[in-house]
Amino acid sequence: MSTTSKVVLGVSVILTLSTVAGVHIKQRLDQERLHQGVVRDLERLERKRENLRVLEQQRVLTQQLEAQRTQREQVAIAKG
Repeated sequence: MSTTSKVVLGVSVILTLSTVAGVHIKQRLDQERLHQGVVRDLERLERKRENLRVLEQQRVLTQQLEAQRTQREQVAIAKG
C-alpha cells in the first residue's frame, strides 16, 4: 500500500469518526434541549395555576370588601 493511499485512508477514517461523534453529540444536545423545554413548560403551567389561585383569592377578597363597604354605607344612611 502506497503512502498516499495510507494517508487518504487515515484521513477518511478520521473524518468518518469525527462525523459519527459529531452526530451523536448533536443528538444528545438536542435531546437535552427538548427535555429542558418540557421542564420549562411544566414550570410555566405551575406558575399559571398559582396565578389563577391568587386571582381567585383576590376576587373573593374584593367581593368581601365590597359587601362590607355596602353594609357600612347602609348603616351610615340609616343613622344619617
